[in-house]
Amino acid sequence: MSDRFCLQCDDGTLLQYGTRNVSGEVNGEPYAVENITGWHCPVCDEVEFTASDEVSSSRLGAAMQEAARCAKERNAQALRAVRKKLKLSQAEAGRLFGGGASAFSEYERGKTQPHKSTVLLLRLLDKHPELLRELRVA
Repeated sequence: MSDRFCLQCDDGTLLQYGTRNVSGEVNGEPYAVENITGWHCPVCDEVEFTASDEVSSSRLGAAMQEAARCAKERNAQALRAVRKKLKLSQAEAGRLFGGGASAFSEYERGKTQPHKSTVLLLRLLDKHPELLRELRVA
């Protein structure tokens, strides 16, 4: 096997071929997979795969997809909880934050993701619900 260098570190770090446990997170949702065979970076934990590492690549990819699905579901539930705490209908929330009447329905079902500014504003309103009055006047 020839030398491979970490493309993530991009500083000449040599990758090491072997089998290791791999963990991380996707949008705040953790994942962990045992016995992942591939080229591992000892610095940043990046993993590169060859064709012979197909099973490891598939297992790691599946774990990361599941973490992403769980994160999306968690975020959708949190969005709904804040909207309900503020006593907003989905239609009213759509008018206040943009996106139209069906936007919050889609956000809360995880069908689409709200803009980052909407998420940040809802987090702020969750901590300071009295500011909702300011939005309604604007």
